[in-house]
Amino acid sequence: MSSLETERQSTSDHISAEEVIHVAKLARLQLSEEEVEKFTAQLATVLRYAGQVAALDTADVEPTAHPMAMVNVLREDLPKPGLDREEVLDQAPAVEGSFFKVPRIVAEE
Repeated sequence: MSSLETERQSTSDHISAEEVIHVAKLARLQLSEEEVEKFTAQLATVLRYAGQVAALDTADVEPTAHPMAMVNVLREDLPKPGLDREEVLDQAPAVEGSFFKVPRIVAEE
């Protein structure tokens, strides 16, 4: 491992409490001291894993949108008869003409 890679790894897997507080302020979050301590440790772990992924040689790997081949498995869209209107309306709790009657949800001004 080169000195540049070692330096990059050592800086990427360490995050200070001050950096966590700064990011929290940018996100308009108010963290307790316990949360700062907890998130500092969690973010250090995330950065350590991100550093491991960044260190991988991906020169021969083709860019993909998904790691596995995806196939469209939708059925063919064929028209078919719908439900009988009268039968459906007969089962509705309230009907007005040939429509379902529902309570008003928008107040009138």
